[in-house]
Amino acid sequence: MTNLVVLVGRIARDPETRTTQGGTSITSISVVTDRPARKEGKTYKDENGYTAKDSEFHRITCFNGLGENVAKYCTKGQLVTVEGRIHYTQWEDQSGTKRYGCEIIADKVDFLTKGRQNGSDGDNEGAPDIED
Repeated sequence: MTNLVVLVGRIARDPETRTTQGGTSITSISVVTDRPARKEGKTYKDENGYTAKDSEFHRITCFNGLGENVAKYCTKGQLVTVEGRIHYTQWEDQSGTKRYGCEIIADKVDFLTKGRQNGSDGDNEGAPDIED
């Protein structure tokens, strides 16, 4: 059996990092992917003459060293590849209503374009190399 996800998309917002009481570093990003929109089974053009797109936002969770690199080198708008697995959660909210969630637990994040390094002018000195 296999639970494998591969996404290629752009980061929708800057990474957010938190640390658990046990000391585990968790970084969250949202990655947006696009596909051609369809009406009556056919793709169509928008008002500007471009193929219309449907977008989906995916919650990505990165742990420890991977999360630290994502937090340090990734920014909104950057193109990335994410490899990981789907994880579903279920909980009850304060009113007792069952809620469900879905996220991707990342095993690997590849930077396809460079983002800006936190606090720098965007040259990303020290970031991992990107193969052209």
